Amino acid sequence: MTKNSFLKGAFILGMAGVVANVLGAIFRIPLGRIIGSEGMGYYQAVFPIYIMLLNISAAGFPTAISQLVSQKIALNDYNGAHNIFKTSFLVLFSVGFISFLILFVGADYIVNNIQKNPKAYWSMRATAPALLLVPIMSTFRGYFQGRQDMAPTAVSQIMEQLGRVAIGICLAFILLPKGTEFAAAGASFGATTGTILGTLYIVSVYIKKKSTIKEEINSSKVYDQETKSQIVKKILSIAIPITIGSTILPIMNLIDSGMVVGRLQSIGYSYDESNMLYGQLTGMAASLINFPYTITTALSMSMVPSISHFYTVKDNIGLTNNIKTGVRVALLIGLPASFGLAVLSTPIMQMLYPNEPSSVGQMLLYLSMCVVLLGIIQAFTAILQGMEKTHIPVINLSIGAIFKVALTYILIAVPNLNVKGAPVASLISYIVILILNYRYIKKHVKVEFNPIYFIVKPLMSATIMAVLVSISYNSVSILLGNTVACLVSVIVGGIGYGLALIKTNSISKEEILMMPKGEKLYKIVSKIS
Repeated sequence: MTKNSFLKGAFILGMAGVVANVLGAIFRIPLGRIIGSEGMGYYQAVFPIYIMLLNISAAGFPTAISQLVSQKIALNDYNGAHNIFKTSFLVLFSVGFISFLILFVGADYIVNNIQKNPKAYWSMRATAPALLLVPIMSTFRGYFQGRQDMAPTAVSQIMEQLGRVAIGICLAFILLPKGTEFAAAGASFGATTGTILGTLYIVSVYIKKKSTIKEEINSSKVYDQETKSQIVKKILSIAIPITIGSTILPIMNLIDSGMVVGRLQSIGYSYDESNMLYGQLTGMAASLINFPYTITTALSMSMVPSISHFYTVKDNIGLTNNIKTGVRVALLIGLPASFGLAVLSTPIMQMLYPNEPSSVGQMLLYLSMCVVLLGIIQAFTAILQGMEKTHIPVINLSIGAIFKVALTYILIAVPNLNVKGAPVASLISYIVILILNYRYIKKHVKVEFNPIYFIVKPLMSATIMAVLVSISYNSVSILLGNTVACLVSVIVGGIGYGLALIKTNSISKEEILMMPKGEKLYKIVSKIS
């Protein structure tokens, strides 16, 4: 493994995540037209329980598997790495089977007694088999990620989403004559067919690589192999804290859903007005931070096995280099995303939701600064997970959640803020989490972050980009209108940011070379600079 080799993996996973998100966004447009708001109600009813079970059965396991596999490979113990994979498969198959039974067998009870939405029954059952397959797919993804091979995970993600979109839309259209609830069930079955395609693909990759894996096992250093129970304990000790941590942000959002509407009513808004403002915040403005979040998530996924590798072999130089690179890349992705969304907050919301008031743009403006903080938090979390400190991010997230709840309650009651108090509270809570994670890493690794290289230069580049975006938008909107101006400004901003990074020496030759097609990129950069 080369130093900072995780960047190529992060790029591959990031691009796959963006493609999957675009496909998911596109999916909802024709689906909404086919099954209407009634059908979307049945379709959406599945996801709260589905996501909860999916988090329990799969959220922390790929990271745990990748970390343990990476540790074994760092010691040239390929046999031990494969034993972790085989044991993980048995564990996750069992967990997935239980989750599947809960949703499939319990569908009738859930829709009638918990959700009070009986026509969502078939959608619930159609989605259930996905819970059996996703944990299996997660085992293979974790194994390949631990081997620093991100391509199988990336392609399986795209295959999964393609199957969901294509089959889901086709089945919704075919089943519509039988009734809206059956059309919604057909759309829901798209999730199952998507996981079938993703699983088949990643299993086929494993079969193709089986001969290479056997050769590695045969040449593996001889170690006393751990028992299955020892491996299970290790997996659970890593996966459980990560799973708990992954539920904290959804819980924070759930608290928001129960608190925001009530607090708005307490300062004089009607129920309908409060519900509308909450919908604008969460359904419209908040959804736009998903794309940069997808890329930084890919970065953190790729960082864990790399950090774990250098931590295991006690290579402090490699460890600190990886930490620095991971944090810098999170900044270089998050800063332009935050600045760009801030500058174009109102124009973007007007483009996407022309019938909504301008206040929706203000909500996106407040949320935009959360993007860069979330990216850095994800990088710090990956570092701590790779260093076997999985409990630290959970503790710090919990502290941040307490701040979030208290501040949301207080700030929403401020008339000039009202619903915008919720993103302000999120911003402050993320700052608290970031500081706590940073202090722990700084204390235990002794890594130094040069403020010029890590803060000043990236901020300069992002500021230059923001100015270019503002100028281009104001110039083009007068002639061609809001939509064209937004699209042109995004392109201008992207090119301007890249040039600013080069001209301010915010990105090094080594970092460019570590990217996919790095040598070609460096030749282009050399000519420009």
